[in-house]
Amino acid sequence: MPSIVMNIFASLYIIADGYFVANFVGKTEFAAINLVMPILNILGTIGYMFGVGGSALIAKTLGEKHQDQANRLFSLIVLVSGGLGALMMVAGFIFMPQVATMLGAGGELLENSVLYGRIFILALPAWIWVYEFQLFFVTAEKPGLGLVVTVLAGLSNIAFDALFIIGFHWGLAGAAAASALSQLVGGLFPIIYFMRKNNSLLKLVKPVWNGRALVKSMTNGSSEFMAEAAWSMVAIVYNIQLLKYAGEDGVVIYGLLMYVSLIFAAIFVGYSNGIGSVFSYHYGARNHEELKNLRKRSLKLIGVASIAMFLLSEALAHPFSTLFLQDAPNLLPDAVHAFRIVSVAYLFTGMAVFGSAFFTALNNGQVSALISFLRTFVFELGAVLLLPLLFGVDGIWYAIVFAELMAAVVGSIFMVALQRKYQY
Repeated sequence: MPSIVMNIFASLYIIADGYFVANFVGKTEFAAINLVMPILNILGTIGYMFGVGGSALIAKTLGEKHQDQANRLFSLIVLVSGGLGALMMVAGFIFMPQVATMLGAGGELLENSVLYGRIFILALPAWIWVYEFQLFFVTAEKPGLGLVVTVLAGLSNIAFDALFIIGFHWGLAGAAAASALSQLVGGLFPIIYFMRKNNSLLKLVKPVWNGRALVKSMTNGSSEFMAEAAWSMVAIVYNIQLLKYAGEDGVVIYGLLMYVSLIFAAIFVGYSNGIGSVFSYHYGARNHEELKNLRKRSLKLIGVASIAMFLLSEALAHPFSTLFLQDAPNLLPDAVHAFRIVSVAYLFTGMAVFGSAFFTALNNGQVSALISFLRTFVFELGAVLLLPLLFGVDGIWYAIVFAELMAAVVGSIFMVALQRKYQY
């Protein structure tokens, strides 16, 4: 549960900005956030790759009773990922105008996209750590503390948004500054905690270079990174298609849908992250009966949650759209219509997410990466390019449902096919 709530509050970094900008700044500024955020998210999810892959490796090492080695791996991953984030921050700040132009922005939309992106990216190293420590707090058996840190960061983002946008009238720049400051809260506090003496399973120590372990962490976490990054890449294509078929209004509606998707997907991702290190530990300790038990209970929980989210999304379609479209009521019918279609996808999202994370936990990054690759680059990307030719704008919404359905099917097939190998 702490892992789930951590992921939900992490989503507030984006959702809070969207709400305040949509209602207190303007529709074009709201579209600018939705346009540039996928690029920023790709950079931030580098931390997710290191966090998922690294935590699986560290948890396995802890299960093998090698505490000192686990601490050295942990410290090395945190250091390398932070340094990589600093390099990407500099490059991203310099080339933000070119990136926004490539996304199809022009005129006022281009100016707003560059403004938001350049301020937001200044906190990129901290954002990478935010992603990482969501996983590392669980591995360190401190999910409750991780929850507190993430909730505080999420609430600080809301408070800063209100202060900068409503109080200081800083507009879009205030939204970006609020997100950047809240990332510092969520990213730097864990560094301080793990550097000091603590009673968790992990501690930041002097790292020792281990290129093989770094590569293992990256390859093992590549599927989850691919899932997150590919989601952002596909979101870029969605925005391009929507600008073509529905203009700026289509980008606004897509932003609303993605906010709901962020929250619902965060529940599945949070559960998969929370249970992943437990799978890894028992796999390393060869507790096969517990692996079977965990898998069965996980599938039951995901099934129930999937149905609940489908029903909840249908119920929230109108009130949630109204919440974000107070200044653009003319978009409300189209937004609700899109919600009704995309809601069906939540029946399959849980299995699509869990299937990939399950094999990562078993240190089988290849299968996990294949599931993620097929989900996004084959099913979703192919559908968003082809279905609009048949169904117009609705084809863009159908593409989301199609991709989640097919990814759930593929994940289920691999889970059955490899059951004997891993004895779960």
